[in-house]
Amino acid sequence: MIDYAAARAVMAIVRTGSFERAAATLNVTPSAISQRVKTFEERIGTVLIERGVPCVATDKGLWLCRHMERVGMLEKDLLEHLPELSAPGEAMPRVTINVATNADSLGTWFLDAIASFAKSSDYLMNVSIDDEEHTADWLRRGRVLAAVTSLERPVQGCRVTPLGALWYKATASPEFVARHFPDGVTAGSFQLAPALTFNQKDRLQHAWARQVFGRDLAFPTHWLPSTQSFLQGSIAGMGWALNPAKLAEEHIARGDLVELVPGLGFERALFWQINRLAADQLTELTRSILAVARRELA
Repeated sequence: MIDYAAARAVMAIVRTGSFERAAATLNVTPSAISQRVKTFEERIGTVLIERGVPCVATDKGLWLCRHMERVGMLEKDLLEHLPELSAPGEAMPRVTINVATNADSLGTWFLDAIASFAKSSDYLMNVSIDDEEHTADWLRRGRVLAAVTSLERPVQGCRVTPLGALWYKATASPEFVARHFPDGVTAGSFQLAPALTFNQKDRLQHAWARQVFGRDLAFPTHWLPSTQSFLQGSIAGMGWALNPAKLAEEHIARGDLVELVPGLGFERALFWQINRLAADQLTELTRSILAVARRELA
C-alpha cells in the first residue's frame, strides 16, 4: 500500500525545491519530512528525490508526483460533493497542475488561457517551458499532465486536440537589413548574417531558411532564451529572427522591424495533449485553452 503521508512529502519537496519549505507547507518539522521520505525510499527500494539545491525528483519520483496530483484532483472533486468528509474549519487542499508549453505560446496566447482558468478555479499552475517539438517528451516521462506540442499523434494515454497554428515572420531592424542584405537576401549574404536562436532545440530559423532557399544553410547565431529577448534583440539590430507575428506586426507597422522576405512567413501547427486520467477533472482548463487558441492562432 502507498504511504500517502510520505508520498505527499515527496510531492511537496519536488514542488518547493527543499525539505525545509516542504515541511513549512505541510506544517511539520524538516526532520519529520526527511524521515518520512527516507523510510519510504528504503521500503520500496528506490530513490525518489535527488538531494541538492534545488531538490528534484527522479524519474520514479516524478511518476509518484503525477499520481498524487491525480489523487488530489479526485479528493478535491469528492470534497466538493461530500464536504462532510472535511474536519470542521479544515481548508480544502490546493492542487497544483503541471503543464508544459513552448516559450512563444506563453509569450503570446497561453498565459491568457491559464489566467482565465485560474480566475474561476482554485487549482494552482506550474508551467514548464520547452521547445514545442519536445514538450511531448514531458508527457511521456510523466513530468506533466498536459502540454502544448507540435506532435499531432497522441502520446500514449493522452487525448489530443488541434489548437491552430502559431504564425511567425522573419524580421530584423532596417539598419541590420541594410548592413547585411544590401542586395537582397541571397544565400551568400544569409550565411554571414547572424540570427537569434532560443536554444539548441530551436530549429525554426533553419526551417524557414530551407523554405526560402530549398536547402539547409549554416549561419552564425546569437543565443537568447526568451521570446521577449528575441523581439528586443531584433529591434536592436543584434540579429534576424523568427518572431511571432502577433508581437512583430506592431513593430513592422512602426518601422522598427522589416521582413527579410516580405510575405514569406512560417507557421507551426500546435496541439493540446492531456493525460486521459486527468482530462475529466480538467475539462475547464481544456475549454479555456481551446477558446483562447482558436481566437488567437491562425
